[in-house]
Amino acid sequence: MMPDAATLYDVCEGTWPPARAWAEGPWTLRNGAGGGKRVSAATALGDVTDGDIPNAEATMRKMGQQPLFMIREGDDALDALLATRGYELIDEVQLYVAPVEALMDKPVPRVTCFAIWEPLAIMAEIWATDGVGPARLDVMERVHLKTGILSRWNEKPAGAAFAAIHDGVAMVHAVVTLAQQRRQGVAQWMMRAAAFWAHKNGARHISVLCVTANAPANALYKAMGFTPVGTYHYRILPE
Repeated sequence: MMPDAATLYDVCEGTWPPARAWAEGPWTLRNGAGGGKRVSAATALGDVTDGDIPNAEATMRKMGQQPLFMIREGDDALDALLATRGYELIDEVQLYVAPVEALMDKPVPRVTCFAIWEPLAIMAEIWATDGVGPARLDVMERVHLKTGILSRWNEKPAGAAFAAIHDGVAMVHAVVTLAQQRRQGVAQWMMRAAAFWAHKNGARHISVLCVTANAPANALYKAMGFTPVGTYHYRILPE
């Protein structure tokens, strides 16, 4: 059975976890420790009212975090409340999933991709070109079943990605291809390498997240056989 959006929300949390998450009133609040929006945003546990929002804002500010909420499918009422309060919509994200076998129809060429953990220095350098710095590397360290994917192309470093497994589903994060190595299939081979690793480690499905504004990446994932199964976006309070 293909995982749905609710399942992938859980997989995302399990494969890209915050430093701390806890329930407070009708919210799940997160301390992201500088690791970005995905590990810092508050999410609703159920129905919320306008009066519930200030407490969540106060807790986020105490942690030094800008008030930020992730709006998942079914959160339309919360989305409207935040919009009324002046929150801006940012970063709509598409969730994709596919059976791992769908990406295993072509063998990865020799010496093209390597599944490595701990990450090599060159992998950290590649990630840093796209803003994946030490705080996001700390996010990766929190995960139990994981690997990095290092790609080489034209006999030079080409890209890096991170893959992890939660509840039988692998999710690929931090897919970065160096600018001079783009449009040569590097990202495709990294995704396929992640699928082979995922299959070897017992995953039945592989998933990936992509901002809807990134047209080339969305086109790639659809061409590789990924199915879009849901979305989320953020609401942030301007400073």
